[in-house]
Amino acid sequence: MNLVKDYNEKGYAIARKVVCADLAKEIEDHVYWLEKKHPSNRPEALHHDLLVNDPFIHHLLSNKNILDIVEQFIGPDIALYGAHYIAKKPFDGRPVGWHQDGSYWPLEPMKVVSLWVAATDSKVKNACMRVLPNTHNKKLYKSSEMIQLDTDKFVLDLAIDSKNIDDNEVIDIELNAGDISIHNPFIIHGSNTNISDEWRIGLTLRYIPTSTFVNRKGWECILLRGKAHQGIKNNYINPPKFEEHKHMVFDGYEKYK
Repeated sequence: MNLVKDYNEKGYAIARKVVCADLAKEIEDHVYWLEKKHPSNRPEALHHDLLVNDPFIHHLLSNKNILDIVEQFIGPDIALYGAHYIAKKPFDGRPVGWHQDGSYWPLEPMKVVSLWVAATDSKVKNACMRVLPNTHNKKLYKSSEMIQLDTDKFVLDLAIDSKNIDDNEVIDIELNAGDISIHNPFIIHGSNTNISDEWRIGLTLRYIPTSTFVNRKGWECILLRGKAHQGIKNNYINPPKFEEHKHMVFDGYEKYK
């Protein structure tokens, strides 16, 4: 399997059985734990600010299987730019309108790769991600060219008008728990409403080489492998300390005490 070749040609690639079953289950349990801790947050909106100082996320980010995949795309000096759970409840999971991630991100240059880690099976029936292959080499939509969406009904507030989407070209990215899909920041993608009786839980991780500057004041990044790039003033944080009753217990939490 040549992940980089698939990624360059289609704008996405799929790696199977990257995360072991036990770790996938802990990712799933982390969503349930966060949902109880932050009841006012929708499970589709467990964003970077809730995750970047969580010991479990740092533990997951140290996973060698994942980092070895990321290194194929951006080289040996690796940092996390963003983390975001997009978890869809049974019968209630909100859709994500068609969009391109690169439209939103303050990265200079736009050298970044996204991994979507499946904590549960992600299938058509429970609203898996959908992509338009090859769109990473085409037009990047500006916000002014997109339509406004109701955030009480959709995860994002802007989307590419579905009139500009050819349904015959759409590919459903079906994953089993532990699989990972890899995405170009310019590929058009989205997902439907989850009307099934099963959760659909995925964790998006956005990786940059340390030569990419995050042009957002105070934004917290995590240096994961290699070294920081001289002259690029990103804000790399230290691993957090595990605190009982504040953080979820996981296999290996003792390393963070």
